[in-house]
Amino acid sequence: MRSTLYPKFILVYLVFGFLSIFTVATLTDNLIRSPLETQTASDMYREATLVANDYLPRYFSGDITSGDIRLQLSGIETQLNAAVWFVDKDGQIISSAQSEGYPIAPSQVKDFDPAESGSAKSQTGDYHGYFDEEVITVTAPVVYGYSPKGYLIIHKYVSDLNSLRDIMIHAAFITLVIVYALSFIILLAFHFFVYRPLHIITEAATQYATGNLDYEIPVKTEDEMGYLSASLNYMSSQLKDMEDYQKKFVANVSHDFRSPLTSIKGYVEAMADGTIPPELHEKYLNIILFETERLTDLTHDLLTLNEFDTKNLLLNKKAFDIHEVIKQVAASFEGVCTQKKISIELIFATKRLHVMADQRKIEQVLYNLLDNAIKFSDTNSIITIETTERGEKVYTSVKDNGIGIPRNALNKIWERFYKTDLSRGKDKKGTGLGLSIVKEIIQAHGENINVVSTEGVGTEFIFSLPKTS
Repeated sequence: MRSTLYPKFILVYLVFGFLSIFTVATLTDNLIRSPLETQTASDMYREATLVANDYLPRYFSGDITSGDIRLQLSGIETQLNAAVWFVDKDGQIISSAQSEGYPIAPSQVKDFDPAESGSAKSQTGDYHGYFDEEVITVTAPVVYGYSPKGYLIIHKYVSDLNSLRDIMIHAAFITLVIVYALSFIILLAFHFFVYRPLHIITEAATQYATGNLDYEIPVKTEDEMGYLSASLNYMSSQLKDMEDYQKKFVANVSHDFRSPLTSIKGYVEAMADGTIPPELHEKYLNIILFETERLTDLTHDLLTLNEFDTKNLLLNKKAFDIHEVIKQVAASFEGVCTQKKISIELIFATKRLHVMADQRKIEQVLYNLLDNAIKFSDTNSIITIETTERGEKVYTSVKDNGIGIPRNALNKIWERFYKTDLSRGKDKKGTGLGLSIVKEIIQAHGENINVVSTEGVGTEFIFSLPKTS
């Protein structure tokens, strides 16, 4: 599989850099120029107004001379690097000062109109043709005796702002380069925290697709990638267990079907070719019938388990007396118990005890547990079925005094087709599916079943059901 995500992310990073540079180059000049001109004009107007209001009116009162005015204007010119004109109300130049590069002030401002800038504080242009390039011009009235006697005019080249604008643009580009360089950390973070873990997970998915379920993703983090890796590891282990289970399941089914079929085939062929004489046919027909019943039971149990596996099992829950069900199931084993001289003792918590469950399924649970207890109990022994109330639960116990279950087999008895070594000699007809069916039924009810067993002493199964009135 081609790796395209990482090159795409690098391409996006490069495109981001190009667009950032292009944006700064095209927008910064316009974004800086206008505010800069506005701020400069505002500073000029503030300076002109301050001088026009506080100092220049004294000229018309005779308190200061033209030399004093010239000295004041020179200070303004030096401070603002501009041309400063002081004119009377008709535009006649009273005094002026200008920085280097500015033309000398005319003796008379032609077409002088102090209100030509309108409501704006400044105007931009060549100011009646006196300047070779654009200047920012501000005009402040000098009021004496409640009427304007003159005006202070300040001119500043727009081009003088270019150096400051260039410095700001240069700073913007440097900042952009630094930010772009720092954003490389994002690319590194993507590489280490996203791309590399994702690449490992992709490799794992490829391995699983090819059937290598032993491949394990190394989980080193506790973030989303770590959680995903752990989930995939768990999935692969479950799939592997399922694959092993399927192989074991097929092998067990094949074995359990092959054994009785081989016996049936052998006996039928022997009867057909005369190996078995006619007087013994009844004996071997009974053996064939026994093997047929084994196949029937195995098929029925497999179909029952299939209901659970395909989740098609629908429980028909209703309230019923668990004691009546226990009595009915126990009565069905009367013949077997009489033959083996086994007694079934019933110990009930109350006369009647109702539970909410699927009656037919619970009958099957009790049948399977009691059938097991009888199979593995010795003659002249007692099997006890006891009910107990605890809160909102009813606990049913089936206890025998049989061969017991080895400690190392207690967790395996719920597996399908599993038989302990001790049970193989006593359970000739068993399919190894009875306890699996029991557990599936109890779990389908949302309840639990436990087992307590001591080898050579006996076994007790206890399951719970919800109590109802």
